[in-house]
Amino acid sequence: MIRYTLKCENDHSFESWFQSGTAFDKLHGAGMVACPTCESTAVEKAIMAPRVRTARKSASAPEAPLSTPDTDEERAIAEIKSKIESSSDYVGMEFAAQARAIHDGDAPERAIYGETTPDEAKKLLEDGVPVAPLPFTPSRKTN
Repeated sequence: MIRYTLKCENDHSFESWFQSGTAFDKLHGAGMVACPTCESTAVEKAIMAPRVRTARKSASAPEAPLSTPDTDEERAIAEIKSKIESSSDYVGMEFAAQARAIHDGDAPERAIYGETTPDEAKKLLEDGVPVAPLPFTPSRKTN
């Protein structure tokens, strides 16, 4: 896995992980790398500093965040992400099944978030299950 700092034509900076440099090149060439803020596919790699841990740094010391929000929109999304992750259960790829079970009364009602395919999300909406896409990638997915 490789992490790139990227920048779109509208000067929005963001980071994304790719399986390899070749995978990034293929996805970028196919127009599948888009800015999460404005959805522009005119994205380029930005200058980034390598992440190096010195021998003097304590192994138990907390690491700094990978990036800090630069715009009001990024700060708002970071606040939404923090609130959702602290008050909801992450159910991963089981999101569609869990949402349907909660809606049908087969599982206890609770706030959940996770991942699903566009087709599964569409079926949930057609069946009256209230779902909405999140403007961020869940933290647990990056591990």
